[in-house]
Amino acid sequence: MKSLRLGMKKTKEISAKRRGKFSRTGYTSPIDATLEVIGGKYKVAILYHLCKGVQRFGELRRLVPLATQRMLTNQLRELESDKLIHRQVFAEVPPRVEYSLTAQGKTLVPVLQALCNWGKLRIASK
Repeated sequence: MKSLRLGMKKTKEISAKRRGKFSRTGYTSPIDATLEVIGGKYKVAILYHLCKGVQRFGELRRLVPLATQRMLTNQLRELESDKLIHRQVFAEVPPRVEYSLTAQGKTLVPVLQALCNWGKLRIASK
């Protein structure tokens, strides 16, 4: 029995080492933490369009035409809960809702611009 217990302890130690220095955070790498926040199907596109300034929901629907209304709403809610965007609701009839980047969201602007530049190079090479 002692040999079995020792064997189990060693595998736990080895698996902890394999997870790396970020294992305490629950991530295996910093890219995992990033993708958890911006990894949604339309999140990068939404953030990119919000870099240009405040956008209303209808404008975002036109800018991200492949997203259904439900999907766009869900992605916006997730970005809001991650504190990357701010949602401003105006008490008007009909209701008006505007979205903008928060200070934390603005830190992604250089990353989004780099992705856009990479995409342009890829398009040009085809």
